[in-house]
Amino acid sequence: MRLTLALLAALAAPAAAADPAAEARAALDRLETAIERLDAARGARDRVAALTETVRGFEDGLAAMREGLRAVSIREAQLERRLDAREAEIAQLLGVLQSIGTAPAPVLFLHPGGPLGTARAGMLLAEVTPALEAEAARLRRDLEEAATLRRLQEAAAERLTDGLAGVQAARAALSEAIADRTDLPRRFTADPAGTQILIAATETLDGFASGLAEIGEAAPDAAPLPGVSDRKGELALPVAGTVLRRAGEPDAAGIERPGIVVATRPRALVTTPAAATLRYRGPLLDYGQVSILEPESGLLIVLAGLGTVYGDTGEVLPEGSPVGLMGGTAPRAIPSRDGEGGGGERSETLYIEVRQDNTPVDPLDWFRAD
Repeated sequence: MRLTLALLAALAAPAAAADPAAEARAALDRLETAIERLDAARGARDRVAALTETVRGFEDGLAAMREGLRAVSIREAQLERRLDAREAEIAQLLGVLQSIGTAPAPVLFLHPGGPLGTARAGMLLAEVTPALEAEAARLRRDLEEAATLRRLQEAAAERLTDGLAGVQAARAALSEAIADRTDLPRRFTADPAGTQILIAATETLDGFASGLAEIGEAAPDAAPLPGVSDRKGELALPVAGTVLRRAGEPDAAGIERPGIVVATRPRALVTTPAAATLRYRGPLLDYGQVSILEPESGLLIVLAGLGTVYGDTGEVLPEGSPVGLMGGTAPRAIPSRDGEGGGGERSETLYIEVRQDNTPVDPLDWFRAD
């Protein structure tokens, strides 16, 4: 009786609402689109713009793929645990039913409670039978779902490998296209010697940014930038990620900085949030590789912590143009069940500082961050 009640209680448990298989298939479609876009980008007139979109497409597709496969792995583990937990209980119940089914007919009518007990036992079995059938159907569905998830993982592994190779090819092609680009206007000519003197003479980012105005020779025919003051608070973050630390919040060492820290994935593409002049790019102090953008006079956007930087100092970069890649190495292809290698893995950090008239301001006053 206790076994029957436990079985009926289990039947009332809610089923999983999410559909990891559908999410993984959608991620496969997104990755397939990115692979097709890479072929089209090779012959595009504006290869930099086309390849930038391609790299972003690969990043989104790979992130969705890893997250989908991670959900598939977790769901498969849940099914295995559920089936393992029910195995002994179902085997015991099936054994009881099997012994009843093989017993001689006269024995079935013998009950310690007499005819009334026999009738009650028969009514109980009649009530339990539909529940048993429903449970058997659920087990069949679980087994079929587990098999489907396993096949999906096997099919996705090859496509994910193709995607990883594709995004590497797209990044290499993007670097080459940027190096070959000669059509960007210039607002000033860089002064490498003056820049090196400024770096050697300053010990802080504040001092370096303040001295940038004195570096370089302005181009006589440079057109003014449209500016971004009317888009304050609406600029997209330069990289896909999550705000890890806000302005003024101390880090693990207790150091407070006026910028924000965005956690992002390894090798993520970093782009200009608006049309801007590239004032500086290269290593700086302890900030790693740095790009400093000037979207309008008196306003600087500092991007620090990149692994690779693009562009030539003095160029005017259109909105959405690549300025570099984050560092780190790509995560493992197939995520494990404990979440390692999943789409949420963001091991790199980009430091973003906004300076207005040589004074740091809160970047979140300018950027739209979820």
